[in-house]
Amino acid sequence: MKILRNYFLKEFLGPLIMVMCVLGFVMTLVGTVKDIANQVINRGVDILSILKILVLMTPYMFTYALPIALLVATLLSFGRLSSDNEIIAIRANGINLFQLVAPLLVLGLILSLVLVIFNNQISSYAHFAYRKTIIDVGVKNPTAAFEEGVFINSFQKYIIFIYGVDHKNNRLNNVRIYEPQGEGKPTRTIVAKAGEFVTDQATHSVKLRLIDGTSDEPDPESPTNFYKLNFKTYFMNLNLMKNKDRKKLEKKPKEMTISELRQEMKKLSKEGIPMGPFITKITEKITLAFSCLVFILLGIPLAIITRRREKSVNLGLAVVIMAVYYPLLIGCEALGIEGVINPGFALWIPNILLGTIGIYLTTKLCVS
Repeated sequence: MKILRNYFLKEFLGPLIMVMCVLGFVMTLVGTVKDIANQVINRGVDILSILKILVLMTPYMFTYALPIALLVATLLSFGRLSSDNEIIAIRANGINLFQLVAPLLVLGLILSLVLVIFNNQISSYAHFAYRKTIIDVGVKNPTAAFEEGVFINSFQKYIIFIYGVDHKNNRLNNVRIYEPQGEGKPTRTIVAKAGEFVTDQATHSVKLRLIDGTSDEPDPESPTNFYKLNFKTYFMNLNLMKNKDRKKLEKKPKEMTISELRQEMKKLSKEGIPMGPFITKITEKITLAFSCLVFILLGIPLAIITRRREKSVNLGLAVVIMAVYYPLLIGCEALGIEGVINPGFALWIPNILLGTIGIYLTTKLCVS
């Protein structure tokens, strides 16, 4: 029995390592390689900053890559075993199939528990560090945040449109800056032929020096009206962080640990703010981790039933399962945030549904 268990684990771990490497490469690099090349070549961002960003993106990718890799590895390994009639031979010798798949289910449970800790600690920290790095890159090279012909609202209060960007010299050409004044009030507009940056990394702020243009200035006698002011040089302070305190970058819910989320809930509950988004985020860290166990539990019986050796068929089956699971997860998350479904239960629904199907199919295979 021990030999067969080790054989099953060996057949499973090989595809798992292969799929994990492929997924890690695809999810981390292929999706961002064009943007990375653009940042390094055209926008002058140093390669070390780009590598740091890639490293900090990896934990977030791992949260999704590990469950998917476990699903694909399960379908590939058990699909081959079933197509070669090895499963039939084992059952014909009176060996209960559950005794052989139990170690894989235990492995799935262990990985799920490890991923809960990973999502709570490492992934949360990495996502926050990633956002801080993006801001630091923006301070060191402000034009990296700009793109020609696009409305940019990354800066507090202002919406910026630029016709030309010289990333190497941190210079802008033909600049339009809009400052909304609120409902029912005219938008303040500043137009300049060119612009240059002066940065202050201590306060995460950028001073923009505008050259040759016009600006709307409030009329002292009627503040809701503007008059045109021509200028040769005009300085503006742009805040890269949308926070009142420029020296402190606050965490978003996805960047908080479970304990931090609970502390935030205690503070905000006194102000009558709905707790749905925070409860949902706590649940998400756990349910995404337990998709490891759910995918193994569902993948084993499906691979045995379909009895297909072809990788394309098993990969297609994995895509179908993911196409059901993740949209269902997103939908339940939205319902949980809105309070339509209990936010502490909503994100467990995909795991419960697919896990129940997996338990039923596995039980049926083991007792038949």
